[in-house]
Amino acid sequence: MGKIPISYIDISMFAHATEDEEKVLKAAKAIIPKEEDERVSFKKNRLKGEYGNPITFFKVRVKEPRSVEAIIAHLSSHLTESDKASMLRDFSLRLCNGILYIRLDKQKALQGRLKLCNADPIHVRIRFKAKKVRKIEEICRRIGILL
Repeated sequence: MGKIPISYIDISMFAHATEDEEKVLKAAKAIIPKEEDERVSFKKNRLKGEYGNPITFFKVRVKEPRSVEAIIAHLSSHLTESDKASMLRDFSLRLCNGILYIRLDKQKALQGRLKLCNADPIHVRIRFKAKKVRKIEEICRRIGILL
């Protein structure tokens, strides 16, 4: 794939009181290829919800070029053609200040499938080194996360 002009990838999600934290973490790790699993470790923050219910927030920032490339390749190979087409259609809404925002379904990820969704997602933010929308779109097509 060559050197990808990406500064970092953030992956984050919430585990609500009714969810098993280990399963939520397992779902998030579906985005990370097995060979990079040991290099990528999530930080955990305890929060309180609107009614005082416990919420756990998991987050990791991946900067290591090898891990970034592996995650991008994994995303590219696991997103469906229809999701890639949908991301292309919504590209201007998903891109802001050089960051591409992707939301993935936690339940599907737990089953090992990557699928776009909006409700209670795993958040993936990809920070590109390029600033121009056209250049970032071109990079996304080249790396296979857009059609």
